[in-house]
Amino acid sequence: MNKRVEAVLNEQIEKEASSSQFYLAMASWAESNGLNGTAKFLYTHSDEERFHMLKLVKFVNERGGVAVIPGLSTPPKEFENIENVFQLLLEHELGVTASINNLVDICLQEKDYTTHNFVQWYVSEQLEEEALARTILDKIKLIGSDKGGLYLFDRDLETSAIQAQNAAGPQA
Repeated sequence: MNKRVEAVLNEQIEKEASSSQFYLAMASWAESNGLNGTAKFLYTHSDEERFHMLKLVKFVNERGGVAVIPGLSTPPKEFENIENVFQLLLEHELGVTASINNLVDICLQEKDYTTHNFVQWYVSEQLEEEALARTILDKIKLIGSDKGGLYLFDRDLETSAIQAQNAAGPQA
């Protein structure tokens, strides 16, 4: 495996693992604050990010590289409110998208078309991740301080998380 590509793939492994931990921290905060639907959604999202990491680990190893399993920094324990959670989630996803785009660029520079082809799944996934985060954030902004709206929003997130989990089935 091309060493430069292997290095950026390992950086992406760390980003996906950190994303999983970040969303896990958000889920724990939401659950502790009575937002069980939001917590369910974020727990599911955390699992998805771990799956993204594992997919990269397996790819690197299968291509003859060495996947590096990173140590992770502790994510935040507290968040201001639900809007803050999803604003941070969107900002985080934008950073992941930039990282994926950099990975694509390096694959093309190094003429590693196999990895380029593999990474296209992540490009598509990031489009979905960003759109979902924006949609949720827009809904939260519409709700404002309406507690009834927050209750319905939280319930809807739980339903969507359950449906997504059922549709995905086992991922590893």
